[in-house]
Amino acid sequence: MPELLKELLILCPLVFLAGFVDSVAGGGGIIAIPAYLLAGLPAQFAAGTNKISSGCGAVISSAKYIRSGKARFRPVLFAIIGALAGSAAGTALAAHLPEAVLKTILLVALPVVAVFLVLKRDFGSDEAAPPDQAAVPQRKADLISLLIGLALGCYDGLVGPGTGTFMIMCFTAFLSMDLVTAAGCSRITNLASNVAAAVVWITNGYVAWRLVLPAALCSIAGNYCGARFAIRGGSKRVRFMMFVVLGLLFAKMLYDLLSK
Repeated sequence: MPELLKELLILCPLVFLAGFVDSVAGGGGIIAIPAYLLAGLPAQFAAGTNKISSGCGAVISSAKYIRSGKARFRPVLFAIIGALAGSAAGTALAAHLPEAVLKTILLVALPVVAVFLVLKRDFGSDEAAPPDQAAVPQRKADLISLLIGLALGCYDGLVGPGTGTFMIMCFTAFLSMDLVTAAGCSRITNLASNVAAAVVWITNGYVAWRLVLPAALCSIAGNYCGARFAIRGGSKRVRFMMFVVLGLLFAKMLYDLLSK
């Protein structure tokens, strides 16, 4: 069997699944990066190729959320500004702060977040969330959006996995969005940071171009199906997928710490 065909048989279904999960609740990288590594790519090429393919998928899911009215441009704009600055800061901080420290903190925090979601069943529900941002004054909402982008951009640059999931939770908790709208805003914000990261990977030559087109097509299909799944099913479906992502993230962090 040709080597390329073997790689695609591994990648295509997993990249589709990663795109689906990512467009609903974030955290697709938890699936996609191991898929590229399993296909035999070095870590840098796995990250670079994933940024391009997932970015293509994010364009489709972002457009789907926008067309369905499940996105708010002003919070997204301020979050993008914060995320770009935060990502640079997080990357610089990664050189000085041991990654194990943050992962240990996350191992404690993730179960707490999961318990919170179980106990507070109306968190981000379509009924509990106000129809607009009237509950949060505009200037305060702008500042909160900027800080969300800054904090999670920093986390993305420092650790990475689960950024979209945490962003959905922050948009919901601090800006009174329902989970589907928060997912739409998170998706667009992540798209902007993906583009910036992809430029860096391309410039440094860490892209397996032979895999980009098929992986991008699978990511596009997964993102389209995922966004459709979230928009049609409402906050309950996003909530369910968030539990899945939190479980995967907890397992990954625990494995990373125990394997060292």
